[in-house]
Parts: sequence; C-alpha cells; structure tokens
Amino acid sequence: MTISTKDISIHNEVFTLTNQRALYWEREKTLVVSDLHIGKTAHFRKAGIPIPSVILDKDLKRLQGLIDHFIVETVLVVGDLFHAENNTDIDQFQSFINDNSMVNFELIKGNHDRLKDSFYEAMGIVIFKTHKEVGALRFVHDEQHCDTKTFCISGHTHPGVTIKGKGKVFIKLPCFEVSEQRLILPAFSEFTGLNTKRTVEESTCYGFTEKSVFEI
Repeated sequence: MTISTKDISIHNEVFTLTNQRALYWEREKTLVVSDLHIGKTAHFRKAGIPIPSVILDKDLKRLQGLIDHFIVETVLVVGDLFHAENNTDIDQFQSFINDNSMVNFELIKGNHDRLKDSFYEAMGIVIFKTHKEVGALRFVHDEQHCDTKTFCISGHTHPGVTIKGKGKVFIKLPCFEVSEQRLILPAFSEFTGLNTKRTVEESTCYGFTEKSVFEI
C-alpha cells in the first residue's frame, strides 16, 4: 500500500489528507475516517447476495496500514462505522480493536449506527451522539449537526469527482471536499457509491488515486 499525502491548513491547524481515504491530525495524533459501513457485506450475504468478505479484509488492512504509518493514538470515526445489525463482520472488527489495544477508538454516531450505546461501549468504543468539539473544530457525521461558530469536519455524503480522461472517457474518483466552513471526508470503505455533486459550489476538491493526492 502506497500512502500519498497533502497537507492543508484549517484554523491554524495542519491536517494531512491521504490517498487512503483518511485524514490525519498530527497535533492530536488522531486519524479521522468516515463511513466504514462494517457489516454491509455480511448484511448482503444474509440477504442472498454473494458479496465476498475480502472487501472488509481490504478495508481493515488499509486502516491498519494507516495506524502503523502515522503516530496514531486515536481513531475517530465521524459516523456510519457499522452498516446495520450485529453480524460476523462486527465480530471481525472487535478482533481488530483487540489487536490495537494501544489505540483509542471513538465514534460520532451516524444514521446507520443504530445499535445501543452499550453495545459500542462493550467493544471499547467511546461514543459521541451528535458531535465532538475540539477548539474551533466540530466533528460530526452530517451537516445537520454543524453550526456557524465552528468549522465542521464530517462524512455521510461520500464525495467524489469526475475527471476527463483521453477521448470521451470520464473517470470517477473519491475526494475530500473543502469549503469555507466544512471539510467532508470520502467514505473509507470502497464498497460505497460516489456523490459527484458538490455540497458547496465554491468548494475545493482533493481527488486521489493509488499514488497521489491532487487539487481539482
């Protein structure tokens, strides 16, 4: 796995965008991710749709690579850690948490995080029901919990961009969407769609490939 990065400044804080669908905040030693949707593949298999479990394996391998690459003390998930009901995928994530016992796992509950708070807490995950504030920054899942006094860092919309290739070929890529009051993370799981409509027309998008992060 190749980790490419691009640093941006928000309210005098340096954040590192990565081509592995995650944001790193070095001062807080925090890796911020969104929309892992763990349990989605097992949910589909339960419904008779043959989605391979290797999808979750790849997502967790990428998350482990980021934890090992940066000096990560906390993994902050800004919503939709889990997709639906308790299933075997969640058991796999519990093993992942146990293997990273020196890392704090925090979750701002998203619209898919419907399990009881006690369930997450038993797994060793600290819960924030709507938001977490650190100075002038507010971490949320979606825009309904943003406010005008703080800069919001969120997920939920699975932002993406369309770029033109050779001829009439168009390529869709996940991206970070950054505007005056908000940064929206791409979905961490690759088993998600892309929304290529910008939330704010004047926003700057940072797309990425397997080898680079670039401004669009």
